[in-house]
Amino acid sequence: MKKISDIMTRNVDFVTPLDNVFEVAVKMKDDNVGVIPVCENEQILGVITDRDIVVRGVAEKRPGSTKVTDVMSENLYTGTPEMSVQEAAELMAEKQIRRLPIVENNKLVGIVSLGDLSLTKESDSAAGRALSEVSEHRDQLQ
Repeated sequence: MKKISDIMTRNVDFVTPLDNVFEVAVKMKDDNVGVIPVCENEQILGVITDRDIVVRGVAEKRPGSTKVTDVMSENLYTGTPEMSVQEAAELMAEKQIRRLPIVENNKLVGIVSLGDLSLTKESDSAAGRALSEVSEHRDQLQ
């Protein structure tokens, strides 16, 4: 059975609580990603998504100099490198999340996305189910 450590992205760019929303947006553009973890001393405090920037930043007329901690998502679900791809897919489907930070000894060691899950043969059904459940939930919100 494949573990998350086999498919996760290991070199995860992050920001610190000292960074601002503009710096995060530039990092997202440069890295071509929609989420950046917020870490302090290698420990994850939260994540900031492109949606967070729009909903809690732009829509609330906050300037680009707003601290990331003012707009980040703090209610985190995380996984471990040892969990199976199936377990991660089920957690992501249940919690309606598209990206799962991977933590070991309280330190961020990677991140896995629904896209990563979809590339593994043994998680085809789990990843497909997770993607459809997350997508269905998003459709219901609109």
